[in-house]
Amino acid sequence: MSGNHNGESGDRFFTAMLEDAAELSQRRNRPVFTGFLTESEQSAAEPVMKRLHANYMLWGGFDDAERRMLGVFPPYDEPDPAFFPIDGVTASFRAADSVEHRGVLGTLMAQGIERDCVGDILIEGGRCVFFCRGTVTPALLSDVTKIGGVGVRLSRGYEEPLPAAHSYKAISVTVASPRLDCVTAALAGVGRGRAEELIVAGEVMINSVVCKKVSQNVNEGEKLTVRGIGKFIIDDLGTVTRKGRRLLSARKYV
Repeated sequence: MSGNHNGESGDRFFTAMLEDAAELSQRRNRPVFTGFLTESEQSAAEPVMKRLHANYMLWGGFDDAERRMLGVFPPYDEPDPAFFPIDGVTASFRAADSVEHRGVLGTLMAQGIERDCVGDILIEGGRCVFFCRGTVTPALLSDVTKIGGVGVRLSRGYEEPLPAAHSYKAISVTVASPRLDCVTAALAGVGRGRAEELIVAGEVMINSVVCKKVSQNVNEGEKLTVRGIGKFIIDDLGTVTRKGRRLLSARKYV
C-alpha cells in the first residue's frame, strides 16, 4: 500500500487507504503494511488510526528511522517489528570513493522501485546501509553493482552501529515559556513578532505538520521546522530559572 498523497483529494485517498488497511487486517486476521511513510504522512496517519481504535505500529527497520511503515495488526496481536517486511541492505565500497544519498536513491529508482519501497539511507566512509521492502531485495542484490559510478557490493543485513543519519549543532537558550512563538523565536534567532508572522503564514511545522497556533506548547522530543531557517529537535525544556524562564536544549540539523 502506497503512502503518497498530494492535496485535498490526495488526503482523502490517504485516509481511505488507512481505513482499508485497518479493515483488511481485521477481516483477514493478519497484519497489513503500508509503504514507507514520510514524517508528515506518519503524523497524518496516527489520528486516523486512533479514531479507528486500530492496533498499529510505525517501524522503519531501526529505532530512529525517519521514514517508517505503518503496520496494522489484528486486535489481539502484539505489534512486533519482526513482522514488518523490511530488509536492511549494506552497500560496501572503497573508503576513498564517495557515495551520496541522491545517488543511492537514483540507483534504486532506476531499478523500477517505487519511492515508498525505500526507507532511510545512511552513509559513512566505505559503507551505505539502506532499508527497503523485502520483496525488492533479491533483485537489488543481483542487479546493483554501481551507485553513481562507484563500484559497490550489496549484501543483506548490516553491522551495528549504523552510520549516523544526521549531524547536529547543539543549542542552549532560555525561553519565556514552551509556547510555539517563544520557542520559534529562540531557535530561529528572530524576534517574537517575526516568529508569530512565520507561524501564522504556515512556515512553522511541528513533527512535519504545519501549526498556525502561536500559543501551542512545544514538547520534548518533537521536531520543529522553520522553513528557510532550519530543523530542530527539542531535547529538554528543563528547569525554570529564578526569573521564571526555561532553559531550552535542542539540536539543529546541519
